[in-house]
Amino acid sequence: MTTHARRRGLTLGALTLTGALALCACGSSDSDSGSGAARTHTMKTAMGDVKVPVNPQRVVVLDTGELDSALTLGVQPVGATHSATEDGFPSYLPESRTKDIKEVGEIANPNLETVASLKPDLILTSKVRDGDRYEQLSAIAPTVMTESTGTAWKENFQTHAEALGKQAEAKKVVAEYDAHVADVTEAIGGKEKAAATDVNFVRFVEGADIRIYGKQNYIGSILADLGMGRPAITDKAKDGFSYDVSPEKIDLADADVIFTSTYGDPEKAGATRTMNSGLWKGLTASKDDKVFKVDDRLWIAGIGYTAADQILDEFRTDLTK
Repeated sequence: MTTHARRRGLTLGALTLTGALALCACGSSDSDSGSGAARTHTMKTAMGDVKVPVNPQRVVVLDTGELDSALTLGVQPVGATHSATEDGFPSYLPESRTKDIKEVGEIANPNLETVASLKPDLILTSKVRDGDRYEQLSAIAPTVMTESTGTAWKENFQTHAEALGKQAEAKKVVAEYDAHVADVTEAIGGKEKAAATDVNFVRFVEGADIRIYGKQNYIGSILADLGMGRPAITDKAKDGFSYDVSPEKIDLADADVIFTSTYGDPEKAGATRTMNSGLWKGLTASKDDKVFKVDDRLWIAGIGYTAADQILDEFRTDLTK
């Protein structure tokens, strides 16, 4: 890892907690004096204006992007959700920062009783994940939702930073990321070479077709930051997200460089069979030994600056071999 890569750093009980929070917030405003935990400020969210603590102490995050943001900004949540296919938190995050975080259920299916038991003073999530639980979550603690996840990760990070009172730290994180992007672009041959190198990201998903990722998603935005070329097939991606194909049409994924990941079992997801096929072996990237298998939980599910820094380091390593 380069020096640029950071080590980031409803039940009765819930109703009782709601009352306590209401009493705490009563009469507070942006200009209130007193301890940071007692003061609040109002911020705009996907669900409207929300009063949040100026200095939240017990934060619960309900998706990997929110977890990445909190840890990147130096905040250790008291609770977080995990992937539906795996227990625990993404391995790209330092275990020293995640070992004391309480698991509160699966992403998009949090256990509200467990969330309430942690007595949070702030909850971070998105409308696409938990919009239908907003009232229940808000009854537990002030809940800040972004509209969605993925391609809007940079905007979401700024929302998370505002909610956590870490705007100054966020500015530094963004500046370091921009410098890292410039460094990696230079390492792989500069802007012209980057633009002339077509890159595809192919994801094998258990229970679904193979996804050739488009430009409107997390990994697409990082490739755009690097100025990488993208094959024409990416312009056909549905809603800019992905163009889905069967193994028999994997030749449509042809590119100079291909990164691949697998969600679920490789056999059930068709990764093993597809990558052993004649069509796959005939791809330009395959013939040139420019196919790189990467960690799905980092490249696809990380959705934050700490993940992005590690992706940039892996990208540099792979493309400068």
